Formats: sequence, C-alpha cells, structure tokens
Amino acid sequence: MTRRLVLLGGGHAHVHVLDAFGRRPEAGVQVTLVSRDADTAYSGMLPGVVAGVYGGAEAHVNLERLCAAGGIEFIHATAMGIDRDGRRALLADGRSVGYDVLSVDVGIEPATDAIPGAREHAIAAKPIGRFLDRFDRLLADAAAAGRPFRIAMVGGGAGGVELLLAVQSRLRQELGDADGVQCMLATAGPLLATHDGRVRGLLRRILQERGVAVHENRPAVSVEADAVCFADGGQESADAVLLATNGAAPGWLRSTGLALDEGGFLAVGPTLQSLSDVAVFAAGDCAALIGNQREKAGVYAVRAGPPLARNLRAVLRGEEPRSWSPQARHLALISTGDGRAVASWGPLAAEGALLWRLKDRIDRGWIARYRR
Repeated sequence: MTRRLVLLGGGHAHVHVLDAFGRRPEAGVQVTLVSRDADTAYSGMLPGVVAGVYGGAEAHVNLERLCAAGGIEFIHATAMGIDRDGRRALLADGRSVGYDVLSVDVGIEPATDAIPGAREHAIAAKPIGRFLDRFDRLLADAAAAGRPFRIAMVGGGAGGVELLLAVQSRLRQELGDADGVQCMLATAGPLLATHDGRVRGLLRRILQERGVAVHENRPAVSVEADAVCFADGGQESADAVLLATNGAAPGWLRSTGLALDEGGFLAVGPTLQSLSDVAVFAAGDCAALIGNQREKAGVYAVRAGPPLARNLRAVLRGEEPRSWSPQARHLALISTGDGRAVASWGPLAAEGALLWRLKDRIDRGWIARYRR
C-alpha cells in the first residue's frame, strides 16, 4: 500500500527534504508539497538582493521545478488547518489532502499586531517574499521624494542591522547621493542582544561610520504614516518604517489541537515530532524544539533539513526516528552592504571583505544544490 507524506510549506528544511526524497525516492511512498509560493527565497541572500548584489531569481529556489525533478506532487495552495482525526491537511481553497505522515514548515507571520499601526504603515522583514515585493515600491518612493529619504528600522537583532545597512547601500546607489538617505535604528533592548560584546562593538562602530542613528533600549509603541513613536514619549520622523522584530506563529496552528509553546509555535521533541502526535513533524521558524530552543534564524532551519528528512524516511519505513540537537553555537556572518561582513562566533569577532566572500560562497553553494 502507498503511504502518503505531505509537506506543508516550502521553508528551508523542506527544501532539503524535497531534494533528499527526489534524489532517493522511498519505495511505496507518495510525497506531496503544499506551498503558498512556487518559489522560496533563501533568507541568507536577502540582504544581498536588497543591496543589489544578487538578482531576485538568484536567491530563490523554484519549488515546482524541484518537485517535478524528483517526481513529487506540487499543490500551489495555502495551508489553513489539520484534521488529525481524518489525517487530512486542510487548504484555504476548500480542498484537503490526506496524509499518513505530515511535516509542517510554513515559517512565521509578521508580528505587526504587537505594535499599533505597524500592520498599516510598516514593512515587515518576514516573510521574505512579501518584503521584496514592497521593497520595489520603497525604491520608487525614495527616487520621487526630492529630499533625503528617511528610513527607520524597528528591531536591533542581526537581521535588522544587516537589512538596514543593505537598504542604505542600495538607496545610495539608486539615488547617486550618499546624503540622499537618512537611517535610524531603534531596539527595545541592547543592540544585537544575543551576540558577544565584541560583535556589538564592531557593529556599533560600523553603524556610526555609516551615519545610522542608533537608539538602544528604546521600545517602539506605535507606528504612524510618517513616524515611529516610543515609550519615552518621543518620536522619530520616517518616510518608510521597516520591522525586524520577532515574528509571530501562524494563527491557524492554534486550531490544530497540537501542543504549542507559549508563543503559539508547534512544540516538537528531539526527533522533530509533535509532542502530541507522532504522525506530525515540524521544523523551521514555525517550530519550537522544547528543551533545546534556538533563535528564529535561517541557519537552524537549514540544519534541521537533514535530520528531518532522515526521520521522515525512518517513520515511513516503520523504524525508530533518531534524536537531533542543534549546535549551541554557530558562525554568524553579518553582511554590512558594502562588500564586507562581520563574523560572530561565541566570544570571537572579526570583520572584512574576506568574510563577505566566505558568506557569498556559502550562500551560493546552498542555492546551487537545490536549483538543479
């Protein structure tokens, strides 16, 4: 009898699963991918796309083509629920897809509801595809402004810093004027709170050299059409507000009856199986590895791909899945939008053009594997 493996979402971990099952199909298993997007953007290359280093297509994997190459069914639709009793994935267009084993890698939603006005007036960094769609409009607005264009970034993690520096670099290129853009970054806590003080020091200096006004420990409480308002009563004018705060779990996960963490993310154990249903797996930003949680970073989603593929294959064979523990420390390469990057690895920090070339090689290598 054919067993049915259904993958909900085209996140980084599922890209590896598609490749693994496409290269080495499992006898008696039908694999189906359900994805809202036919292409998936690689988060590591987003700043490079924004800065103009890569074309948009260079940073995307075509999921439909990857499925076709591996004999995998592709359904272009949005997931909106799971009928666990009937073992069916529910789609927004009213269809449903039966499964024996289900894996969820649908990413996160922008946490715009946490800051009043952000949904209407801010551009969220995630999902990546939506950001890139709105970024083209931002470039047009900057070109038409007729004065220095003011960018405000809300969020002081590595992603926010990297994205703001990429936006600044691109606008300077497009406008042909280093003074044609004014940038501000505000964060509710310290800059790059999850990184060592040496890394924070390097990036504080780089931001200062690039003319970015940094407001640490200054929470944003609302976003208006032309300003960001803060808890201290002050506000900063802005023509465009970018949001790189923590994302939110997709709301439909709450209707599944699956175990969730306090943030509403799917709670999984070391085998990447749901804590409440061994037929359901989850990985990437939508999942929370209980007892071994990591920040929502693309590197962890990428590294979850091989153990997820291995355990899905094991369960489909009737074998025991194996535990996986993501490494506690990883090398972060934070691009600065000018052909350089900052390396962060525990207490070690460095910067330079060589690190950018290393990051470029790693990112291009990841994309090349899945664009066969």
